[in-house]
Amino acid sequence: MRDAVIVDAVRTPIGRGRPGGLLSGVHPVDLLAGTIAALLGRTGVPPELIDDVIAGCVDQVGEQALNLARWATLAAGLPETVPATTIDRQCGSSQQAVHFAAQGIMAGSYDAVIACGVESMSRVPLGSNVLPGVDPLGSGIALRYPQGLVHQGISAELVAARWGLTRGELDAFSSVSQQRAASAHQKGAFAAELLPSPAGGRSSGSTVMDEGIRPGTTPETLAGLSPAFSDPRSAARFPDIDWKVTAGNSSQISDGAAALLLMSGERARDLGLRPLARVHALAVVGGDPLLMLAAVIPATLRVLSSARLSLAEIDLFEINEAFASVVLAWQRETGADLERVNVNGGAIALGHPVGASGARLMTTLVHSMVRRGARWGLQAMCEGGGMANATVLELL
Repeated sequence: MRDAVIVDAVRTPIGRGRPGGLLSGVHPVDLLAGTIAALLGRTGVPPELIDDVIAGCVDQVGEQALNLARWATLAAGLPETVPATTIDRQCGSSQQAVHFAAQGIMAGSYDAVIACGVESMSRVPLGSNVLPGVDPLGSGIALRYPQGLVHQGISAELVAARWGLTRGELDAFSSVSQQRAASAHQKGAFAAELLPSPAGGRSSGSTVMDEGIRPGTTPETLAGLSPAFSDPRSAARFPDIDWKVTAGNSSQISDGAAALLLMSGERARDLGLRPLARVHALAVVGGDPLLMLAAVIPATLRVLSSARLSLAEIDLFEINEAFASVVLAWQRETGADLERVNVNGGAIALGHPVGASGARLMTTLVHSMVRRGARWGLQAMCEGGGMANATVLELL
């Protein structure tokens, strides 16, 4: 089997997903196109050598409809002969794009692929692809889950309850995420991955910042926030929940894009390129769609088994901070050292542009590995519907 290597990875700054946010003036096709063009510009790879472009995007409606990946590929200036497809595995969509790209290279179907993702939640709000009055699940799901499913905020509360996590633990973790993200920007930890703000975006002087970071955040300031999901209907259904998930210990609604260039090891050598890392192992799992966010735990165990590595051998982790309860429950089960987890902060501070987040985390992980000389990195993301992707990278 051939090696699949990551040649380079870039991302936009992450903007708040609301009108007036950093990237709210940029059409999502243009946002992704600028990222793809910058990736190829940095590597010098001729665009005609790209075999496919695979993009993650969750709400494929409105400005993100009609196979957004194809239009972003053309808008980036790639030849019309380069195909593209858009995929949806919920929050892990662009991590799945990396998996599909790597699997195609390993199988010999591709030599060079761009795996990427985008979401403009200010322009296409989360859930826009579910029309009013329409049931997207059907009668079979209603029969299998007669009590009904829940949205992710309730699932985050169920995870916190299942693993006995306190409000103080959630807020303390979230404060650390904010402080790490602020420190990472101050120290230039994102310099190798971060692109200038695209046309229509704003920047602060010569430094482009992720817009959601709140450097002054403390557990005490977070303690003043009210629970976000304790509506009367949910409270009646789950009377034993001590509601503790707030806007401050949850990920942010965001805009952003990220892209990675993957190649076979042979193609990279032929082009004289030095890859950053090798895709060592891949996994995707399903789990309970009610407790949907906990699938990162079995996904981590499966990818470690596939990689033939122990958790202790992993130098850096990126576990998506959809909610603080997700990462803390994962840590309780795995025993991972939180000093090696999300070392530059996570989605609680940086933001969570859902279709782009998998590629964003992978971009941050691979550059962090290079910067710190870490041999092994592991990424895992929970996903709507009770799924999770996990990836192990090896530094080259």
